[in-house]
Amino acid sequence: MKSRFFASAAALALLSGAGFAQDLKFPVGEGAFNWDSYKAFDEAVNLDGQSITIFGPWRGEDQVLVENMLAYFTAASGVTVNYSSSENYEQQIVIDTQAGSPPDIAVLPQPGLIGDLASKGLISPLGDDTKAWLAENYAAGESWVGLGTYKGPDGNPDLFAFPYKIDVKSLVWYSPENFEDAGYEVPETMEALKALTDQIVADGGTPWCIGLGSGGATGWPATDWVEDMMLRTQSPDVYDKWVSHEVPFSSPEVIGAIEEFGAFARNDAYVAGGAGAVASTDFRDSPKGLFSSPPQCYMHHQASFIPSFFPEGTELGVDADFFYFPAYEGKDLGKPVLGAGTLAFITKDGEGARAFIDWLQTPIAHEIWMAQSGFLTPLKSANVDLYANAALKKQGQILLNATTFRFDASDLMPGAVGAGSFWTGMVDYVGGKSAADVATMIDGSWPK
Repeated sequence: MKSRFFASAAALALLSGAGFAQDLKFPVGEGAFNWDSYKAFDEAVNLDGQSITIFGPWRGEDQVLVENMLAYFTAASGVTVNYSSSENYEQQIVIDTQAGSPPDIAVLPQPGLIGDLASKGLISPLGDDTKAWLAENYAAGESWVGLGTYKGPDGNPDLFAFPYKIDVKSLVWYSPENFEDAGYEVPETMEALKALTDQIVADGGTPWCIGLGSGGATGWPATDWVEDMMLRTQSPDVYDKWVSHEVPFSSPEVIGAIEEFGAFARNDAYVAGGAGAVASTDFRDSPKGLFSSPPQCYMHHQASFIPSFFPEGTELGVDADFFYFPAYEGKDLGKPVLGAGTLAFITKDGEGARAFIDWLQTPIAHEIWMAQSGFLTPLKSANVDLYANAALKKQGQILLNATTFRFDASDLMPGAVGAGSFWTGMVDYVGGKSAADVATMIDGSWPK
């Protein structure tokens, strides 16, 4: 047994990628953290003197947060971690792996790119034990196994990537004060959400703020709507076949999901400024109608990052809150959650890299970041009371209650579609083109 677990926090430090000694942020043994998982890892792993490089997407404040977590991995394992990132990290990891000079571990938010690296034999399978661990320990575990599974160079599927640090998109934002003043209750089913939408109109209000404007990326917020509607009207396997184009956009299933979005976005009475304003309203400005007096709208569908664009001084839980974008009670599709996130994978196999993947299977590897900010996890054994604030805890519980998780479809599709025709097609659709015509156009843009 190594003695590091019992050492003082001040004595436990590592040389980070930035090249400075870093104390542990939370003293070992104090607080509601799962220190037993830290101790067990510390006792099981002794790789003193080894080092690994980790290349990921986190820069600025996020780099500080991840390095705070990595400090505990070093303290427990003895492995020095050199973490780095770059502005063009997606291109850099492709260059480094193909040049034969990869990091030991890479982390990316693009499953499609990871799948491409796996098919070329540039990353290492994580093994059946890790696959079984994900299925058992993550809520909606099979969804996460599926997300990290790709075909290797032999064409056989295998688990290559470990999901860690997740984002939730299936959220509706609102003002609790406005709901209270009007006597509205948070809807728990899609049927109730549609009924509330009609009730707000009947009361003389406007239910939704929707904006698709985003410069060269105009249209992308609509893709989140359509993806959420696919998960609420179709089974997960249909969603997966849509992502791979086995189910085309012009299929009744997808056209139906587009029209489900249109039922909200193309109804003048439902949208602040009318349907004609949807495409031209910048997505960063669209939620501001929640906070005007009287309110310009009562609800806004957007991912967990949108509070960054709320008026200065907005207090989450008081001035603004959110609820889960609900599923249809009558369709028996459970509680699907749409989101995104990052996945870790091994680009240079070795003891240190394998130990890091094992580290991600400990509650403490999640809780250290949970207790800071900007981190969500579907790990069932992590202590939700450690989330840095009530909003993160509530989003974390949405993940834990999910029966299905699916990654943002547009991010999984070929760039010409997911970051191209899908965006522009949604702008054409809210502008008046039929869902069938738009879907046929998108299908035609799919790379042959």
